[in-house]
Amino acid sequence: MTEQSFSNPLREGLVSRATPQPCSIVIFGATGDLTHRKLVPALYNLAADGDLPPGLAVVGFARRDKTDEVFRQELSEAAHKYSRQKINEDLWKNFANSIFYHRSEFGDPEGYRRLKERLEQIDRERGTRGNRIFYLSAGPDQFEPILTHLEAAGLNQSPNGGWARVIVEKPFGIDLQSAETLNTAVRNGFAEADTFRIDHYLGKETAQNIMVLRFANAIFEHLWNQRYIDHVQITASEQLGVENRAGYYEGAGALRDMVQNHLLQLLCLIAMEPPTDLSADSIRDEKVKVLRSLRRIRGKGVAENVIRGQYTAGSINGQSVPGYREEKNVRPESVTETFVSLRILIDNWRWADVPFYVRVGKRLPKAGTEIGIHFKNAPGVLFNRDQLGVRDGSQNVLVIRIQPDEGVSLRMQSKIPGASVRVQPVKMDFHYGTSFGTASPEAYERLLLDAMAGDATLFARRDEVEEAWRFVDEIEEEWHRDEKQSPLAFYPAGSWGPAEAEALIENAGRAWRRL
Repeated sequence: MTEQSFSNPLREGLVSRATPQPCSIVIFGATGDLTHRKLVPALYNLAADGDLPPGLAVVGFARRDKTDEVFRQELSEAAHKYSRQKINEDLWKNFANSIFYHRSEFGDPEGYRRLKERLEQIDRERGTRGNRIFYLSAGPDQFEPILTHLEAAGLNQSPNGGWARVIVEKPFGIDLQSAETLNTAVRNGFAEADTFRIDHYLGKETAQNIMVLRFANAIFEHLWNQRYIDHVQITASEQLGVENRAGYYEGAGALRDMVQNHLLQLLCLIAMEPPTDLSADSIRDEKVKVLRSLRRIRGKGVAENVIRGQYTAGSINGQSVPGYREEKNVRPESVTETFVSLRILIDNWRWADVPFYVRVGKRLPKAGTEIGIHFKNAPGVLFNRDQLGVRDGSQNVLVIRIQPDEGVSLRMQSKIPGASVRVQPVKMDFHYGTSFGTASPEAYERLLLDAMAGDATLFARRDEVEEAWRFVDEIEEEWHRDEKQSPLAFYPAGSWGPAEAEALIENAGRAWRRL
């Protein structure tokens, strides 16, 4: 494979993208689910597309005792199962030769010393030039020990003029205090420019396209404000329950697990001002301004603007499923929320008094993530006399589908054919798969390639993470301070959430979109 330049959807026609450099990617927790389902299939697909830099090596770091060959065979089985492209056996064999396994406990200093020696050997044999990416795919409680030992072994400083970067998986802390502590631990070993806090939602093609949709199309950007937009809806629904994540989920809940990172990031992309340029920090500067402009939800405002729910037994696709409290490793009296909906206001010039309705839930009827921009209705005259005074934003809706069917649609009013004048909503629809004739790359493919290139545009910066936690922590604190003021609402699996969540938006004369 030869070194080449790649186009960036956010920069096409403006600036060229930095070239991914040869490097070693060390995955901590390499025997885990993320490595098998996402990371290695993503790297293989990059190899199949010819996008990997020359001289790449992948080193798995984990506790279990196994050889390079055993590790490669396990990853081969996973790649055959999870790769978006069919596996080419010759290409896989060539790719697998770049995969190695390093056994060590995360807290063993000797293991890091041996890792350093092995990386130096790989540099000599595979031409990785001393460049290293350390991917923290271990449990959140292991982040600090890993970072401490990397620094102690000198692995945060690369030899021969190379670079060392760290990718940190979510959750990045469990509250503001823990996030600040973890940020300090990262900063002690790695500069902010070399720190990549990953949010796979931002790697999705449609999420990346939000800026292009807004700033490359005058028909939208001129209307993108409180004069023309009635409200915004952001929905992330899952059919799955807690599955095997109860140990983590019991201490997190939907607000911390999804809203603090994924959904607030999408909100920022919708609400941000145009950046001065397309550099990583210019874009992230604008996102931070949005987070700082969020109207804080405190005290009685929590009960008025936030609904938390938990699923009970019900049916998904005709199959009975247990309630959350009956799931394995969940406390019978658990008050952890599996659903949350919020009414969020942004106190700035562009968005004054425009509510952003955000909801996320498990065991809902359909899986998907979308953003709905609801424009204000046309005046109640001529064709809209029967809607005189109605301001629900249902006439014109721009829908941005993040997953699974990535694309954009626009709802508008049209005359039904015939002699009489009857109006009916119709939809213009754009699908990535059919419009460009190719499947969108997986989110981790884009994010891994960006990390190799040193492009942090789609990764969260320290102040982004901390500002998001400040917003979420005040809600969590009120929940724990007074359970009676913010009681847990229940909803049967297979429904669209508790009735209280419907009332949250219906009391304002609006309604949730059905995915």
